Amino acid sequence: MDVNLINVITLAYIGDAVFEVYIREHLIKNGIAKVEELQKEAVKYVSAKSQAKILTYLMDNNLLNEAELDVVIRGRNYKRSSHPKNTDIITYKLSSGFEAMIGYLYLNNERERLNVIINYILGGNYEENN
Repeated sequence: MDVNLINVITLAYIGDAVFEVYIREHLIKNGIAKVEELQKEAVKYVSAKSQAKILTYLMDNNLLNEAELDVVIRGRNYKRSSHPKNTDIITYKLSSGFEAMIGYLYLNNERERLNVIINYILGGNYEENN
């Protein structure tokens, strides 16, 4: 499968699911057992606002390679007719770019690179300067 031929919104669709599974697994492994608490903690990572913040940090600190940046830019620049009411369009576009990159890495079987990025995020490194 040539991942570069997959529609960027499709990459974001799978990336959203993949990222959420990584986050949920991480939270459960850290001993959170109550669904309400899992949801509250997951939102710190999987909301559009959080994903935009994560992506901005990754880009500002040159932590993404050229292929990843290309997918992010394609996802961010994709023309949309609407966006969620609770999120401004810029935040939503950044979030979509982030999800597209995650989907790209996952479908391209770049699991080691995906794990590096996810572990960086889960380590809270992006929060230190934001």
